[in-house]
Amino acid sequence: MTGPHEVEDLLRAYAPQVLGALVRRYGDFDLCEDAVQEALIAAAQQWPGQGVPDHARAWLVTVAQRRYVDHVRSEAARRRREDAVALATPDSELLAHAADDESGTDRDDSLSLLFLCCHPDLSPPSRIALTLRAVGGLTTAQIAAAFLVPEPTMAQRISRAKQVIKAGGLSLAQPEGEDRTARLAEVRHVLYLVFNEGYTASAGDALTAPELSTEAIRLARMLHRLVPDDTETAGLLALMLLTDARRPARTGPRGELVPLAEQDRGSWNGGLIAEGVELISRTLPQGRVGPYQIQAAIAAVHDEAGSAEATDWPQILALYELLESTGPNPMVTLNRAVAVAMVHGPRAGLELLDGLAADRLLARSHRLLATRAHLLELLGDREGAASAYREAARHTTSAPERRHLTERARRLG
Repeated sequence: MTGPHEVEDLLRAYAPQVLGALVRRYGDFDLCEDAVQEALIAAAQQWPGQGVPDHARAWLVTVAQRRYVDHVRSEAARRRREDAVALATPDSELLAHAADDESGTDRDDSLSLLFLCCHPDLSPPSRIALTLRAVGGLTTAQIAAAFLVPEPTMAQRISRAKQVIKAGGLSLAQPEGEDRTARLAEVRHVLYLVFNEGYTASAGDALTAPELSTEAIRLARMLHRLVPDDTETAGLLALMLLTDARRPARTGPRGELVPLAEQDRGSWNGGLIAEGVELISRTLPQGRVGPYQIQAAIAAVHDEAGSAEATDWPQILALYELLESTGPNPMVTLNRAVAVAMVHGPRAGLELLDGLAADRLLARSHRLLATRAHLLELLGDREGAASAYREAARHTTSAPERRHLTERARRLG
């Protein structure tokens, strides 16, 4: 007998493969997803008691196909649609096909499904929502809760994304050449955004949303298996592993934020660190180094330091300079300012921050203000640091960060 948790893990892994198989055959994303959801529910009800079929994915594909056909046949007014399905599906598959027969179901369309969910015709929020729903297997309620929006709002976002796919005639056909490279970059970016939102929630009472970062890592692992020779995908996975390894130490017993320098490194996840270090060490020598690989290398330097004092800041500074050379990014410059301060002194870091103050996206950012406060504190300007901490607290939408910044200001006050 298979336990409910094991079944749930299996279904999450199979969901994008089954949906990909149906969308490839029938093309109707919305109706295919409904059919797959019904097949997943049937499996969740049957498998814990009856056992997982020998060919579990084939079972799901077959049941989902039957549910899809049932839906189409129930719409008597849509005869042409039924005719199209009848032409696409041989009678033998509808009448005599065993649910666990594995023939014809060994194709994995997960990468194609990821490409479809991250299509450039969709808005960035829609890409994230649809990826988590269709590929990640999260419910609309789970996605809405993670992003702190009402469930109807998230449902509308997902519905609009499906309408764009339908109206545009978008299919599972994988892009080729430069288009494929660009779309793969979009997929990585979506997973990166999902992970970051999970690692540090942009708003709300909790610092983290673990279900999002965990799901992002699972999808990044899947993507890495599908494109094992793509070094930036490997770099993204390594970055996630090395960063998420610190999550157990990022909050105190009351949920309060604990800065990196003050974290109990003994509670970091050693297994994730070892896996991430091995992956990025194997990837870096393989070819052109991209931003995700460089960020993973920076994370590895932090994770391998036995203490905050033992951190190799000159190496981190060199890596940030290399990262900045891949393209202008004010957040990279902000992080480089901290490295500059640790190597050349806080005054040098503050001079770098002065240039960022003119950036309209960062000018009133709590991250810029908090970094300035930290460097002023290192410089010994307690009054200036306290004022900057208070200003940063006023600009953040995260309750744990606001409490942390306010407490910093109080200590210096």
